Amino acid sequence: MIYISVPTPTKTTGIGKGKAADLKWIESAARMIGTEIKEGHKIIIEKSTVPVKCSSAIKTILAAQKTEATFSILSNPEFLAEGTAIQDLMTPDRVLIGSSPDPKGIESRDVLVDMYATWVPRERIITTNLWSSELSKLVSNAMLAQRVSSINAISAVCEATGANVKEVSRAIGYDSRIGPKFLKASVGFGGSCFQKDILNLVYLASQLSLPEVAAYWENVIKLNDWQRKRFTQKMIQTMFDTVSNKKIAILGFAFKEDTGDTRESSAIPVCCTLLEEGANLKIYDPKVPKQQILDDLTAHGCGDKLKQVVIEDSALSAIEGAHSIAALTQWSEFIDLDWKLIATKVMRPRLLFDGRNFLPHEELHALGFNVFSIGRPPLRTKAHPTSAGVAGFPFEPAKLSATVRLLSEDTGSGKSTPRNTSPR
Repeated sequence: MIYISVPTPTKTTGIGKGKAADLKWIESAARMIGTEIKEGHKIIIEKSTVPVKCSSAIKTILAAQKTEATFSILSNPEFLAEGTAIQDLMTPDRVLIGSSPDPKGIESRDVLVDMYATWVPRERIITTNLWSSELSKLVSNAMLAQRVSSINAISAVCEATGANVKEVSRAIGYDSRIGPKFLKASVGFGGSCFQKDILNLVYLASQLSLPEVAAYWENVIKLNDWQRKRFTQKMIQTMFDTVSNKKIAILGFAFKEDTGDTRESSAIPVCCTLLEEGANLKIYDPKVPKQQILDDLTAHGCGDKLKQVVIEDSALSAIEGAHSIAALTQWSEFIDLDWKLIATKVMRPRLLFDGRNFLPHEELHALGFNVFSIGRPPLRTKAHPTSAGVAGFPFEPAKLSATVRLLSEDTGSGKSTPRNTSPR
């Protein structure tokens, strides 16, 4: 058996730029196999995330090589999550294996099934045809991302009405048809898979002349981008409509906890918008190297603002003297910080923006922090009774309509210019 496990990033040039998967490494691997394997029968296992019918391309490439060897192609998508990969490997929710329906394909499939069955219960090993297996991987990530964008859309309604998105998530999660997973409102999803796989699905639908399907899934990404802009806009408006020359502590830069991966991290566009507005950022992440942070900011178009960035080696050093704190990655060490000490180290009014809804809000409020989170009523001190542009209480229909209008405009146009929607 030979596994093909190579990157399939989104194309940055040419036909399909920005949406289609770049399959040059898949092709290169197939050609290498066809050149090196001279005889016998080999099972080629497609482990990389690929477009539907990529296995057909691999088969065509192998058939064109000058070799006496024969090949069977199987699809065996990888469902490991960063931070829990070993656990996911040893106790997977399911193992998916796609094969061709011919006798050799079925025989090869059974060989792989038997291998997994040495530690995975048979009922968790799913067999399908090749195309179903390839498509299932894309749809799996698309559906998870859709749940995040769906609850993030509801978080905006919660902020405008006084509802609490955590309570809403808990209530709907008890419905066995829905379940509780991936219903945590946040500043937005990130990582190497969700956006890439949705864009791949969008491109596939477009190529199949299914524009409504393509638009539906593309809106999942647009809402994710909008959620990031909405969070950043809330920060700016709460800080009296200007962050120019203000120090902002950024806690966390990885796309999620327990990894140093920053690909598509929500922290990147949030930081770049703040830099464009003139803020000075003090960034700390326990696992992301300094150069990676600087490279990511540069790649996102704010390389000329790096003089406004300081990468700190501890959360406390990032927070000291800051006008506000933005928690963007759910690192457990941030929960355990000495917040009583921190309250003496920051500028007043003490402003904290929790982009992951994980910090001890009531405790922080008792220490004098004004706490602003996603989809929950803000906790303000008497020294900061109101905040321009942030949904207030009691219910204010004008602000709700402005929020809905911003969502409608952004998901319709894809424009990224932040808007001030607060009524003046």
